[in-house]
Amino acid sequence: MDRRTFLTFAGAGAAAATVSFGAASAVAAPAGTSTPAAAPGGDRALLLKWFRDTYRSIEAMTTDFGLTADKTDLSAGGRPVPSQETSPTNIGCGMWATVAAAGLGVISRDTMRRRLTGTVAAVEKLERHHGFWLNWYDAHDGSVLKVWPDGNPVRPFLSSVDNAWLVTGLRIAADAEPTLRGRISKILATADWSYYYTPYDPEDPAARPGQLRGGFWTDTGEPTGHHYGALNTEPRMASYLGIADGSLPGDHYWHMFRTMLPEWEQEQTPGGGYETIGGVRLFNGHYTYRGKKLVPTWGGSMFEALMVPLFVPEPEWSPRSWGTTHSRYVRSHIEHGMEEAGYGYWGFSPSNIPEGGYSEYGVDAIGMQVDGYNSKGVVTPHASFLALPYARSEAIANLRALEKDFGAYDERGYGFRDSVNTATGRVSDFVLALDQGMIAAALAQELSPGLLQRPFRTGGFARRVRPLLAQERFSI
Repeated sequence: MDRRTFLTFAGAGAAAATVSFGAASAVAAPAGTSTPAAAPGGDRALLLKWFRDTYRSIEAMTTDFGLTADKTDLSAGGRPVPSQETSPTNIGCGMWATVAAAGLGVISRDTMRRRLTGTVAAVEKLERHHGFWLNWYDAHDGSVLKVWPDGNPVRPFLSSVDNAWLVTGLRIAADAEPTLRGRISKILATADWSYYYTPYDPEDPAARPGQLRGGFWTDTGEPTGHHYGALNTEPRMASYLGIADGSLPGDHYWHMFRTMLPEWEQEQTPGGGYETIGGVRLFNGHYTYRGKKLVPTWGGSMFEALMVPLFVPEPEWSPRSWGTTHSRYVRSHIEHGMEEAGYGYWGFSPSNIPEGGYSEYGVDAIGMQVDGYNSKGVVTPHASFLALPYARSEAIANLRALEKDFGAYDERGYGFRDSVNTATGRVSDFVLALDQGMIAAALAQELSPGLLQRPFRTGGFARRVRPLLAQERFSI
């Protein structure tokens, strides 16, 4: 995403297939699949309250034009005012949160249909390049954002990862609302992920690594100088979408890095060794943190690892690899916050700086970047919600403590504010669409398992992505 620098390291797919959607409403996983158990009765009322208030904040960020804005300031009185800007990710968050709200009975299906139809109509009007959306638009009229509120220019950019989250939201909307399937299929027909892909060349793997570029500047056509090389980061959603629709080859998955190669400079010397999997020779590496082996992310933040499995059932399809590393990743955040750093709270992820601005937070030791994301005592509630499937009781206790000890829950009923500085007690004045969108999706999965996952359990995901995850053998 544009605010974060998920630079990875790197020293044509087939044309996009026609998009198809299942006939059933996205209210549960298809028959014959296994999903996590729904929240126990004792937690359900609390989790549903948290969802209602979180969705209320998303409603407050959604403009009359139909797009969910980037954020809103809760410090002023009256109804919060959406920010000027929005991104493809924010728009996707608004769509999947609306589907979740209908699935959980927070809004009616008629309301869901009306809101999704308004958003799809707005998306149809947005300027696109190569079938994809620019990183910043005016949320109030859909025009391309050219100047930030501070007067600085906005350079037009096509981000592979941000576009992945808008496509995710569109697929969920199409699955949930049959009347929109034709329109959304037409929108997605030109979104060909091979545009971002650099095919693998064994003679020059640094320049042609078989990975996705971060994106392209549309004013010059110039690509970013980096590829998204780290596997356990949020850009893998774009990889999954491209593999599923046939615009990316399956071996792209094996060309992403579990860790950097052992001779490269990184946060720690990885364990593991070279293996050939899926016909690709790769370094199957891992890090060790407080005695636990896991696959690191780029910066050590929670959402890099755990945003994708809100939608793609990685732990179910790859329990000994993805399922194991996700659980250990959560445990690492808990131990860092509660024991190693001694904050008394945990859950570190990119978020609003409580004092203003935006920054990356994480557990440095489980990120590959040498100068990775430090926790700095700043805890963000969305990280605890992402942890619910792996440490439910501890996540709920952590959230209750943030509410009780710091007043992190908005007293007017807009859900958790974005972050808390546990050293000073300063709580963010803002809620961000991205972080509220993750909270909404995490609560939907906890309250109604599979509610948002159907489009990622069927079709090309079942045929092409699931077999790759079944082959995965992390060295953990």
